[in-house]
Amino acid sequence: QGNRMVPTPRTQRLIAPLHEALGLIAEGIQEGARFDAARSQQEFRLGMRDIFESTALPGLLTRLREEAPGVRLASVRTDRRELENDLVDGQLDVAMDVLLPLSPDIHRKKLAEDRLVVVAREDHPAVKRGRMALEAYLQAGHLLVSSRRRGPGFEDQELARLGYERRIVLRCQHYFAACRVVETGDFLLTMPAGYATLANAGLRNHLLELPVTLPPLDVYLYWHESRDTDPANIWLRERITGLYPT
Repeated sequence: QGNRMVPTPRTQRLIAPLHEALGLIAEGIQEGARFDAARSQQEFRLGMRDIFESTALPGLLTRLREEAPGVRLASVRTDRRELENDLVDGQLDVAMDVLLPLSPDIHRKKLAEDRLVVVAREDHPAVKRGRMALEAYLQAGHLLVSSRRRGPGFEDQELARLGYERRIVLRCQHYFAACRVVETGDFLLTMPAGYATLANAGLRNHLLELPVTLPPLDVYLYWHESRDTDPANIWLRERITGLYPT
């Protein structure tokens, strides 16, 4: 009109919806820059094995009930060969496991260091004065806990490097089941010390020092580069790392 541009009637009808839409976009951007734990209804998916479920989930859930009552957790067992893909695709928010050869796109933080111990039933003939000789350890029948169908365990690989070999009589999937089997006969089980205390509570088993020096078991927290600065993911990682004081 004259020297001025004025909105058409159609444009005037669009002004209010456009303002509302832009407001929603701005609100979404601001929401992505922070994480309100107390009001969040988000579900986090954690890649965990049973050993970490038993040691980490109780304390983590206690913290969440206090700080984020609406947040939900899903613990998911994942194949180590697919762990990186699951983190890249967003199938997992974080994962806990031992040290794994993953690409630089997968960030990691060391949470804790554990050691291996030997589980044996009370009155096991190979145990002398609360100790076990290396020869007796190697000659005994052993249980191996592994999620894989075949192949050596971590302890077998390390024993082989030292020129030793043990005799596996049973391969199973879960440490708790293996502890129950140990209680019934003259078998031995080598497992992480932290979980051994929990898994053998109430069983007539003893925890013994391993009669050979093997490398420690480091526990790591993993997440993908794309989640590194995500406020919700940062919040979750802080709650998990807080369970493992340095």
